[in-house]
Amino acid sequence: MAVELNTNVLYFGDNLEILRKYIPDNSIDLIYLDPPFNSKKDYNILFKENGGIESEAQIHAFSDTWHWTQAAQDTYHEVVTKGPLKVAKLIDSLRDAIGSNDIMAYLVMMTIRLTELHRVLKPTGSLYLHCDPTMSHYIKIVLDQIFGPSNFRNEIVWKRTSAHSSANKAGAVHDIILFYTKGSNFIWNSLYQEYDPLYLETFLDEVDEKGRLYKRMDLTGDGVSRGESGKPWRGIDVTAKGRHWAYSLGTLEQLDKQGKIHWPKKADGMPRLKQYRNDLPGVLLQDVWTDIRPMHNLSSERLGYETQKPLALLERIISASSNKGDVVLDPFCGCGTAVVAAQKLGRKWIGIDITHLAINLMRNRLKDSFPRIKFEVIGEPKDLASAKALAHQDRYQFQYWAGGLIGARPPGGLKKKGADQGIDGVIPFIDNPEGKASRVIVQVKSGHIGVNAVRELTAVAAKEAIGVLITLEPPTTPMITEAISTGYYHSQLYDKDYPKIQILTIEELLQGKMVDMPPQTQTSIAFPKAPRVKKSPSPQGNMMYEPSARNTPRVAEGTAQLPMTEAE
Repeated sequence: MAVELNTNVLYFGDNLEILRKYIPDNSIDLIYLDPPFNSKKDYNILFKENGGIESEAQIHAFSDTWHWTQAAQDTYHEVVTKGPLKVAKLIDSLRDAIGSNDIMAYLVMMTIRLTELHRVLKPTGSLYLHCDPTMSHYIKIVLDQIFGPSNFRNEIVWKRTSAHSSANKAGAVHDIILFYTKGSNFIWNSLYQEYDPLYLETFLDEVDEKGRLYKRMDLTGDGVSRGESGKPWRGIDVTAKGRHWAYSLGTLEQLDKQGKIHWPKKADGMPRLKQYRNDLPGVLLQDVWTDIRPMHNLSSERLGYETQKPLALLERIISASSNKGDVVLDPFCGCGTAVVAAQKLGRKWIGIDITHLAINLMRNRLKDSFPRIKFEVIGEPKDLASAKALAHQDRYQFQYWAGGLIGARPPGGLKKKGADQGIDGVIPFIDNPEGKASRVIVQVKSGHIGVNAVRELTAVAAKEAIGVLITLEPPTTPMITEAISTGYYHSQLYDKDYPKIQILTIEELLQGKMVDMPPQTQTSIAFPKAPRVKKSPSPQGNMMYEPSARNTPRVAEGTAQLPMTEAE
């Protein structure tokens, strides 16, 4: 039975399983992936407290470390026995050379996923893989075997930070983006970067009668033409010099009427095209990108996700290699920059991530960025039975998911420690005229519990505003009685009482019940609030854009611009 593609959807789960179960062959126009780099570093999400101050509390979004485990061995076996022959031979040879170590574990896990990504990509589709120099050379060998060396388009160098101090080597300030296509007929929309100011100052060296700067450009092209462009114009025969007019004779007349022809004073001089600043499209996009500002701590975009990429970076990639209505897939979508860029640019999208933490972050970011957006989340528990299954499978993911139902964020690392011991989630809010933060603290219980769980929460929440106990099982009568006996929290700002200890079951949360608490202000949301996205007239800031259906160059009829040469 054929799989039907769903778009504008977030999938929770292992992207390998999601790709095989939900994504049909030849259905995706553009894939962007920013997988872990095997950098042996734990990336973290920094959550912002009230007023935008970053909390010291962190949580591991994922551990960027790979080991040769039984899972890696099983994946290796599948690649070499069932994968494409060239890919199988490569991986087998690499294991002989590298051994069964962490690098090889990373490569086999990535290889099987890249093979699936090649399967789901349309014949006209493109893939951009974002990595750093520690693994880019290994990944490129794998991609060459899967996509074919002839379908490698670019190794893009993106300057991701302004400077990095290193004691015994040059500072590492760039990432690598590997650009491949599935075939030779692919979507490519020409983009232009801004000129270097020195270039404009040097080459705009003529002044017209109105004081405007312009540059003179040749009106002819190399080679003799037998068509109209080979005929004399205004008595000038350029074929004698082995050339032809670059424009039709009608266009040349039109340009002259517009005052865009520079006529020389010498009788034997050649007319030239006047190109003003507004006529210059910019420099065609190159493979070194230094013009996209990196993320920094004060950026309005920053959501606290350490590996977050600038929206402009994803806008450039999506603008270049897809058209409106196309489908963009990000199988390691993290905080969701690719899906936000796709939504902004009028593309359909699919995001996949293996943590409920990321899914919650993306859900909030999409709603903040596009208040009227409609999308679906697949893979999260929808009923009590699937919630129990998640709790049995992964207790921490269950905690992230359950806390996300009420907008709580985890207070610390994967292991409870420090001042927040015994707390699984926090909802900060402002409840006094001075703007001081108060907190709802949350505990999540996935097993059988009794009245002692309420007493434990009461003790932990003694100095907090409200305590919330999320339970998978229904609370007992003694638990309800104990919670009621704790009394109320009185809101100074709203002059209202709220139950001090509240018990919420998973079943109630799935039905829409929420914490009874004072309203949250914009500065006290669980995740940093993403700015609302507004559609801009150009696809990427000051980036200039020339859409085309495929990679075949197109020239608009009657254009008054010559192609920019490399020397220019």
